Amino acid sequence: MVEDRSTSPELVRDLMTVGVATCSPETQVGEIARLFLEKGLEAIIVLDADEGHALGVISQDELVQAFTRPDARSRKAEEIMSDEVPQVPPDIPLIAAALLMKDKGVRALFLMHHAGGVVYPAAMISYQHILRHLAAHNPEELRDLGFHAQRQAPLQEFVARREAARNRNQSN
Repeated sequence: MVEDRSTSPELVRDLMTVGVATCSPETQVGEIARLFLEKGLEAIIVLDADEGHALGVISQDELVQAFTRPDARSRKAEEIMSDEVPQVPPDIPLIAAALLMKDKGVRALFLMHHAGGVVYPAAMISYQHILRHLAAHNPEELRDLGFHAQRQAPLQEFVARREAARNRNQSN
């Protein structure tokens, strides 16, 4: 197959998913594990419930590590999260992002947005994105990914997710 380079994803922004799964620091490990399974997640960002900024990240590695403890199901996101959120700019080549993931030992990188003193995740790229790119027969198979995919505006999605997190926290 001859690949048309003019429409093939080349940069992180061409393949990333805008909108990132989040949870509050109080979310229990069992609920996080369910989210991972239901949504096929590689990682989830822990957001401050009041301010909405990123506090850390939980990957599959942190969940498995939590499982090794006898109190795994009663632990909360803030207890198992990694404080460092692995970040990537949107305008670097996909190969560079793949190498960053490999070098950092992570399966997901996040594009962080800074607005009004709040740092929150705007987009992500993961092993699943790279695998989908490798498996795609043509760019049309990837049309739901990247900067140009049709979706809700990032700010609207962030506000909706923040409100949903606040509502979950108030009901707990």
